[in-house]
Amino acid sequence: MAEPAETMDERAASSAPSRQRWKCVCAYDGAAFAGWQSQVGGTAVQDVIERRLAAIFGTLVRVHASGRTDAGVHARGQVFHFDAAWRHGPEKLAAALRSELSRSVQIRSVRAVPSSFHARFGATGKTYVYHLHVGDPDPFTRPYVWALQRAPDLGAMRAAARALEGRHDFAAFSAFNGTERETTVRTLRRLQIVARGKRIRITAEADGFLYKMVRSLVGALVAAGEGKLGVETIVRLLAEGRRTAVVQTAPPQGLFLEKVAYGRRAASGDPHTESRVRRRTRETRE
Repeated sequence: MAEPAETMDERAASSAPSRQRWKCVCAYDGAAFAGWQSQVGGTAVQDVIERRLAAIFGTLVRVHASGRTDAGVHARGQVFHFDAAWRHGPEKLAAALRSELSRSVQIRSVRAVPSSFHARFGATGKTYVYHLHVGDPDPFTRPYVWALQRAPDLGAMRAAARALEGRHDFAAFSAFNGTERETTVRTLRRLQIVARGKRIRITAEADGFLYKMVRSLVGALVAAGEGKLGVETIVRLLAEGRRTAVVQTAPPQGLFLEKVAYGRRAASGDPHTESRVRRRTRETRE
């Protein structure tokens, strides 16, 4: 006896693409947005990307980023992921995302990843870059630097950076925002200062950053360069673990999220990645 023919609904279901997790890397000009995290007025980077995804897929698609950036902070290598069924491959998905997207946002790459990949909980480190400028910058530079009136003492800044590098409790160099954390201990792998002409570039690399930690570190380095903050005071602040008015927060426009790092297990979709990293509280907003 012949088997019954497939119905149209059955054939459509069998040919429908399966749900897939997509990892995306994007860049954005933070001056155009109220930070990364979705806002009531829809003025955040997340809102812009989710609106574009909704137009593509015809439904709400939530994105999950490696961390939140504050208003005015930029990114060259922010990572986010989302789940959606797409049949045409990553290149065409990237092209669809880029189409009609705000000119202040660039989708740099899109690729399929295992469902166990998580943009936030799988991250093993981040690199931020902060730009300083000595004197009055030109109109094309001004929106992306902190302009200093006088040249700071680079030797004093580098001495302060050496004191800050390593594994410390960085509570004195963060701004508490009302959320509870298990630990404020982080490993600052690199705090590098490079000067070229009137430009000073500060690179901070760590296993994770506390709320406004990078901008606080930059504020401390500038204060050290201006003779307002000595190495002894920095060491004492680290030991006391208490935020004081001695540490200033650098303005947001000079800060760029440069890169997010993922270990081999996270990149390959290790099913234990999320549960392992969730045990560590990692406030990644800057």
